[in-house]
Amino acid sequence: MSDTPVDADEVRHVAELARVDLDEDEVEEFAAQFADILGYFDALDEVPEVDREDELVNVMRPDEVHEGLTQEEALSNAAETEDGYFKGPRVS
Repeated sequence: MSDTPVDADEVRHVAELARVDLDEDEVEEFAAQFADILGYFDALDEVPEVDREDELVNVMRPDEVHEGLTQEEALSNAAETEDGYFKGPRVS
């Protein structure tokens, strides 16, 4: 669909960034799918602009302030805490 082909090296690079292991069949399949997706973006460029409505009205309700949880209540169900904060796994 897109005029810009997506090659296997680009797919491998994206997969590496996403930390996804792909075999060669999947690389080819994703290359075709990426090309289709890029084609859809090309099609969006052809959609004509429309005039905006000048008088927009906010249909959202106003914000209301409510009392929040105490620190102790917020941490009560945490698996691990440290110095009054949530503690999560280390990320390398």
